[in-house]
Amino acid sequence: MPGIRIRACNQAPPNESGEFVLYWMIAFRRLHWNFALDRALEHSARLKKPLLIFEALRCDYPWASDRLHRFVLDGMAEKIASLSSSNTFYYPYVENAPGVGKGLLASLAAKAYVIVTDDYPCFFLPHMIRAAASRIRVRIEAVDSNGLLPMAAAGKACPTAFSFRRFLQKELPRHLLQFPQSDPLKRAKLARIKPLPAKIVRRWPPSTLQKLRDAATLSQLPIDHHVKPVSISGGESAASRALRKFLKGNLARYGESRNDPEAEATSGLSPYLHFGHISAHQIFSELMKQERWSGKKLAVRASGSREGWWGVRRSAEEFLDELITWRELGFNTVNRLAGYDRYESLPEWARCTLENHTDDERAESYTLKNFAAARTHDPLWNAAQRQLLTEGRIHGYLRMLWGKKILQWSPSPREALEIMIELNNRYALDGRDPNSYSGIFWCLGRYDRPWGPERPIFGKVRYMSSENTARKVSAKNYLRKYAAEK
Repeated sequence: MPGIRIRACNQAPPNESGEFVLYWMIAFRRLHWNFALDRALEHSARLKKPLLIFEALRCDYPWASDRLHRFVLDGMAEKIASLSSSNTFYYPYVENAPGVGKGLLASLAAKAYVIVTDDYPCFFLPHMIRAAASRIRVRIEAVDSNGLLPMAAAGKACPTAFSFRRFLQKELPRHLLQFPQSDPLKRAKLARIKPLPAKIVRRWPPSTLQKLRDAATLSQLPIDHHVKPVSISGGESAASRALRKFLKGNLARYGESRNDPEAEATSGLSPYLHFGHISAHQIFSELMKQERWSGKKLAVRASGSREGWWGVRRSAEEFLDELITWRELGFNTVNRLAGYDRYESLPEWARCTLENHTDDERAESYTLKNFAAARTHDPLWNAAQRQLLTEGRIHGYLRMLWGKKILQWSPSPREALEIMIELNNRYALDGRDPNSYSGIFWCLGRYDRPWGPERPIFGKVRYMSSENTARKVSAKNYLRKYAAEK
């Protein structure tokens, strides 16, 4: 277990009389390729104590909806089925009213030798861990299983993709042999857990497979029912199927077609990465196995170049740059940049140029309500927003245009940022994630440089137009597919 990935969250000692090891699963919602699960199993094996996996879903998190809940519940149902004949005790808990789950973690912690949880740096999870660590009098360890590069390996936030890529190429090789186990429970010899106290189970009843799969379950929860579930399912099996489909099909044309919204050459893996149903390590392992890659193919020089460093096909190189460089740059920023989700966290040059043009006249200006309903004058923007509303995603290239136009049509850059965050986090399956914040803030200048000529509203921030985008990519069928209903 790489020590660099383990972080003590409090100064409390282990509970020597604890009956089991508690894995509090909050971000890496998977039973494979998971350093946090490996750490919990390491404790269990050393102590010869049972393992309890506790996965809870509260109902009052920001933007809670049928869409987001359904994706998580799919994964929970799959775990119940997978662990039904295992000595691992799985405790799935779905809160049915705000606050009724309060006290469950503390009750389980009172019987735990140690608590292992997921070190995820974004959304409300860091605050939740800090709050628990301040109250619970047993050791809590947070384990980083976010990406190939441990977050602790970078001591500061990198301002650009180039600077992070160059750092990555220097630092990553020493971590490439440190992978989580692909199936850690398969050979684990775990002691059987004693029944939990009846008062705990009665007060906080674990969810059943039937209830998790019942469509009526969502309708009974106090969450946003206007944001409907999407057609794809959550869970590890669905994630693995999406990965295999991508590797066998779209990977070969990823390099040349990924920016074409009609080609559908992207991986579709971002929702599964966000909800922890698949690991970057698994994606990397299966991709490199297909590429017949070995570490000997790595370029010796860490030049920061986007191509040639991995020593695989161009399409695979470009996908790896997205999966590792850009995705883990987002984790680096969220982990190391205070206020990463605030306007003030933008580079100084971007804030200065945007503020110099705040009072520029807007030919078109829309409210959050207009944006959310895809009611603008621009058919391509409206189509992208409708894709977000119906599918929980926007094609990657059009997502950049989507954000740039919100900047252009909002009364101020600060309001544009608020609108982007609200729309993305409410409707996107992969929202509320370091990588989605990267995309939003890139639209306002993060990771970028000043561009000329200086333009109204944008100043020196990179400009994009629907007209130029439509000329670069095929959008005719995309516009037809996501046209407004008549």
